[in-house]
Amino acid sequence: MEDPNKHPRGLLHAWRATGIALQGLRAAWRHEDAFRQEVLIAAVAIPVALWLPASPPGKALMISSILLVLIVELLNSALESAVDHTSLEQHPLAKRAKDIASAAVLLSIVNALAVWGLVICTSSLCY
Repeated sequence: MEDPNKHPRGLLHAWRATGIALQGLRAAWRHEDAFRQEVLIAAVAIPVALWLPASPPGKALMISSILLVLIVELLNSALESAVDHTSLEQHPLAKRAKDIASAAVLLSIVNALAVWGLVICTSSLCY
């Protein structure tokens, strides 16, 4: 007898996993202000990165640094939701977990700013 909780294999698994991921993106868009703000920034920043006279690797670094901010924000939101589901009581460990996840978002933003600054200043834009 097959396990009813076992994931399907092959393309069916990939199809279902994609659907679940899209549900996650919709939930983040619906419930997370910071994610919506960062998506809007990405919607401007990614075309700007493609337009700037940077090298292809520079453009890739600029775009990937923006996508990294979105990824870290999704992980931060997931952790906050899990902590809040566990208990809405104030607890030092819950606060620490949320603060550390927020710090990860901050560092990803600092990383994006540093990447953009370095790429722009090493291209013809700073000279």
